[in-house]
Amino acid sequence: MHIGFITSEFSTLKYPDNIGGITSFVKNFSSQLITEGHRVSVFVYNQSNSDIFCEDGVTIHFLQRRRVIGLTWFFNRLSFNKYVTKIVKEKKIDVLEAPEWGGFTAFMKFDCPLILRLHGSDTYFCDLEKRTLKWKNKFFEKNALIGADKIIGVSEFVAKKTKRLFELEIEIDIIYNTIDTEKFKPNHQNIQLKSLLYFGTLVRKKGVLEIAKVFSMLVEQDDEVRLVLVGKDNRDVHTGKSTLVMIKEILSEKALQRMIYIDAVAYDKVISYVQKADVVLLPSFAEAFPMSWLEAMAMEKKLITSNIGWAKELMVDGETGCMVNPSDTQEFLLKIICLLENKEASLRMAKQARQRVKNDFDVYEIFQENINLYKNIL
Repeated sequence: MHIGFITSEFSTLKYPDNIGGITSFVKNFSSQLITEGHRVSVFVYNQSNSDIFCEDGVTIHFLQRRRVIGLTWFFNRLSFNKYVTKIVKEKKIDVLEAPEWGGFTAFMKFDCPLILRLHGSDTYFCDLEKRTLKWKNKFFEKNALIGADKIIGVSEFVAKKTKRLFELEIEIDIIYNTIDTEKFKPNHQNIQLKSLLYFGTLVRKKGVLEIAKVFSMLVEQDDEVRLVLVGKDNRDVHTGKSTLVMIKEILSEKALQRMIYIDAVAYDKVISYVQKADVVLLPSFAEAFPMSWLEAMAMEKKLITSNIGWAKELMVDGETGCMVNPSDTQEFLLKIICLLENKEASLRMAKQARQRVKNDFDVYEIFQENINLYKNIL
């Protein structure tokens, strides 16, 4: 089969800054498809320039955003639809897949089935974050969902909430995200003791401001602990300020001296930073089924995540790591100290985390679920 992915983000060697959770999903899935003899094309929309190139067997189309004053949304989508339709015919693409975020594919028509995979819409995240939703975003997202030939949820939680928020009656299949545990392996020899790591976009909903609060408390109790933040900075939705600046404003002077910020790095390089970390902190307020959690678990990291919604479908508190309410800074602090000081128990949880990914989110089994779904649609 020839599978096409529509996305707004896709990190490559040529364009390494284009990273995010969907990048992780598409890159991992594309690699599996190529290995099994399928063809893959990726269409990356809303880019600063257009480009076509191949990397790791994947044909990648970067498409420049078409700007027309007052009607950019219309002409940009129309231009994208025409281009992809042409490539679908020329290259005989069998199935297209896109995320629902922003409803980019609303009202688009292609000469092949279109699948929408629920990685989390703006409507979904606004509901979780209690944030004001723009009506046009919900309008486009709902019409994108209605226009899809099939909808897949990456967790039960995101599927149920999406059906409720958009008042959908259609069936949504659940296929969990997965990763290759042979690629994401532990390397305990490289661990830098008492190093805490957050990796991902610096954005409020990921709990990075709570990490800053807790770290400022932690440095008063431990003279050796340090914090590493790896990821692209982001403008905060509430204040309009740089999230990195907000983090620095929260950190005490002592904590600031022990924090290291590393801007977005190529996707494959993130693995080395995760392997070096003693404890990984991923206390997100809003996710669908995060790839970063799977990656950290597969690499046998001592892990602290949030305990919200989707979390219980992936993590088991006290068995695969620690789960907390990110807003409870005192509990958050105690969990970090627990993982740092109780080496035997924390290592046991780390090993159980990797085993859970291997047992319950097996890459080959879930890959076959996706292939069967594609075949059924065709």
